Amino acid sequence: MNGNLVKVTIPASTANLGPGFDALGLAFQLYSVVEMKLSEKTTIEIVGKELQGAPTDKSNLLYQVACTLFEKAGLPTPELAIRASSDAPLTRGLGSSASAIVGALVAANHLAGEPFTREELFQFATEMEGHPDNAGASMFGGIIVATMPENAGSPIPYIRIAPPAGLQALVVIPKFPLSTEKARNVLPQVYSKQDVVYNVGHSSLLTAALAQGRLDLLGQAMGDRLHQPYRAELVPGLKDILDGATAHGALGAALSGAGPTILCFFSTDEQREKLQGFVDSVMNSHDIPYRVMILQPDEHGVQVEIHQT
Repeated sequence: MNGNLVKVTIPASTANLGPGFDALGLAFQLYSVVEMKLSEKTTIEIVGKELQGAPTDKSNLLYQVACTLFEKAGLPTPELAIRASSDAPLTRGLGSSASAIVGALVAANHLAGEPFTREELFQFATEMEGHPDNAGASMFGGIIVATMPENAGSPIPYIRIAPPAGLQALVVIPKFPLSTEKARNVLPQVYSKQDVVYNVGHSSLLTAALAQGRLDLLGQAMGDRLHQPYRAELVPGLKDILDGATAHGALGAALSGAGPTILCFFSTDEQREKLQGFVDSVMNSHDIPYRVMILQPDEHGVQVEIHQT
C-alpha cells in the first residue's frame, strides 16, 4: 500500500441534458477536491460552506467508499486521513454524490497500489450511484453517453464525446435543496408509446448534434417528456425557462439532473446577456432566491496528484 498523500480533483457534472434520462452526462469546470492518506487513526476534515453538515466520522461517504475499494482489493479496512472541499453545492443536481464517489474511489485506488483500472473504477462508481451519467462525466470529463450493462457486474458500455467548441452554460441554482429520491418519486411508472418514441428520437438527435457540434439543433433536440414535465411542480420557474429560453438567447435548456438547478446553454456574450435578463425576470416573478454561474465543460475528468509524505 502507498503511504503518500493523494490529492484528487473531480469535476461536477450535469445529467440527462433533457431527453437523455440516466444516459447522458456532461462534466463542468466546477471542482471538488479530496485529499487522502493512510493514517493511524481516521480523521475527516470538511472545508468550505458547500459541504457543511457532511459527517466527519466513519459514516462519511468518502470513507465508506474508500473502505469498499480496499475490501474489493482484498485489503484490510484502512484508517485514513481525509480532507474534502467543494465548489459545487450539494443536492442541487450537479452530481455532488457522484463526484464524491469517483474521488474516493480514485484516491483509495492509488493508496491501495492501483489494483483497478479507471474503467473498473467507473463500473464501481456506477454500481454505487445507480446510473452512469454523472459518474462517467466526473471520471472521464467531456460528454458521456452510457447505459447500464445487460448483466450486473459487467463493464459499463459508454462513449465519450468532446464538448462542441464554444459551448457554455448559464447555470441557475435555486437556494433550496431537492433530493433525488423526491424528484424520482414524482415520475410515473408507465409512459405512453408517443412519449417514449418522442424521447428516443430527441435523445438520439441530441447525441448526434453534440457529436457533430450542431449547436443549432440543441433547442429542438433537448425536448423531453419523461421527467421534466413532472418535476416542474417541484421547481418553480422551470416550466417558464424551458418554454422560453430559446426565444431569449439559449441554444437549449434543461433541468440539471434531478434538479433544482436549471441549465441554459449558449455560445456568445450576446446570448448570455439576453438569457441573464430572461432568467432574472422568471426567477424574480416566482420570488425564488437563486444564484447564477457561468460554466464551461471540463474535458479532463478526475485528476490525481501524489505528494510525498
